[in-house]
Amino acid sequence: MLVLLFKNFIRSKGTKIGLLFLLLIGFISLLIGRQFQQKQQQNIAETALYQKENIARNAAFHKDEMGLLLYYIKFSLVNKTLPINSLAIGQRDVNPSIQSVTIRGLEAQKYDSELNNPNNLLAGNLDFGFVLIYLFPLLIIAFSYNIISEEKESGTWKIVATQSSNINFYILKLFYIRIVSLIAVLTVVLTIAAFFLNIPLDQSLLAFYGLGILYILFWFSVCFFIVSLQKNSNFNAVILLTIWLFMIIILPAVINSYIVNKYPVPEALELTLKQRNAYHEKWDMDKQITLDKFYTHYPQFKHYPLPNTEFSWLWYYAMQQMGDDESAIQSRELELKLKQRNRASKLIAQFVPTLHTQIQLNEIAKSDLENQLLFLKETKQFHEKLRLHFYPRIFDNAPVNQEKWEEFKIETFNDNSKLDFAKALLPLLLFNLILMSFGWLNFNRKKQIF
Repeated sequence: MLVLLFKNFIRSKGTKIGLLFLLLIGFISLLIGRQFQQKQQQNIAETALYQKENIARNAAFHKDEMGLLLYYIKFSLVNKTLPINSLAIGQRDVNPSIQSVTIRGLEAQKYDSELNNPNNLLAGNLDFGFVLIYLFPLLIIAFSYNIISEEKESGTWKIVATQSSNINFYILKLFYIRIVSLIAVLTVVLTIAAFFLNIPLDQSLLAFYGLGILYILFWFSVCFFIVSLQKNSNFNAVILLTIWLFMIIILPAVINSYIVNKYPVPEALELTLKQRNAYHEKWDMDKQITLDKFYTHYPQFKHYPLPNTEFSWLWYYAMQQMGDDESAIQSRELELKLKQRNRASKLIAQFVPTLHTQIQLNEIAKSDLENQLLFLKETKQFHEKLRLHFYPRIFDNAPVNQEKWEEFKIETFNDNSKLDFAKALLPLLLFNLILMSFGWLNFNRKKQIF
């Protein structure tokens, strides 16, 4: 019986076209992921080469002043891009994965990003996460909305009902065939992705695959529940497409609007202006006031007195440091609001399966907002390490040629956050069980209709 049902299902031209279309879009998404991966690798290689050449060129040109040399030199920190990130690009298409900073004021540099076409940013990337979240449900709806109603409307359902010993299990078999078909597509695409994108077969890929299966089952559960109401095909199609539109587009937009208004974030531009104003106003202030604040921040440098000259690098870098210190409140406020947004999004998403899946896919791929916040925190520590290393050399005016400049390579930040399988999978599992249970109860109550 199961083999016959599968042959009847797969024989349909609509079924073949739908599955082939989904496979094709899946392959295209992998190509886009590969392009993204190659772009990231190229950016890292170019940044490493630029840093090496930039240091060598400036060290040769500014041989006499360490302070002037370090005004120009940039040092780079890379947010490691995992191969699985190609499947769910997430925040990586709008937030930089490389931070190149001088030891001057950090806040003015922290939110620099690559120049991108705004239209491309608006459209986003057609990664596999998009295909899974948006397109798989549409094919599931197309395969399932008339799974019973079509035969009822054609008058063949009574024959099927009388020939089947258990009509409920017959219906489950119909869904089972469709579920296996969609999971097969998911499996084929992810298997190809593992080789094509060099994704290791680790727990991240396993979590991605498990989440994808549960997401597919969620939409089949929705269809199962709607079909259990035993309405006509038009009603089922309209309701299911309305649910898709509401769950995929409208509800996430409403939630996003709520979170944006609930936790208004000060603009990064405002923070940069605050830092720059705090820095520029020091030109018109008593230099000793700036130095006293600097010594409060770094008491280990108190033994460096203010030189009796019109300009000194000690005062200049102290002035840069004060720009950061005096904008620290705005910086902490921005960081806090972003963390609050992230927590609120994750909390609400537990009750919205589509949003939960999207957030979890990005979290698995290390392309979520949490990863970006950790990267910004690491950038601050990286910048502080550079300052503490070079400040004594600047203040002592150490010879430029005594520094081992070839040892300054680009550094890499590794996000070591652990995967929480229960947090990722449990909400979808609960939704599936609830919808399947209500659907099963509906079928049992309406057996007499069969």
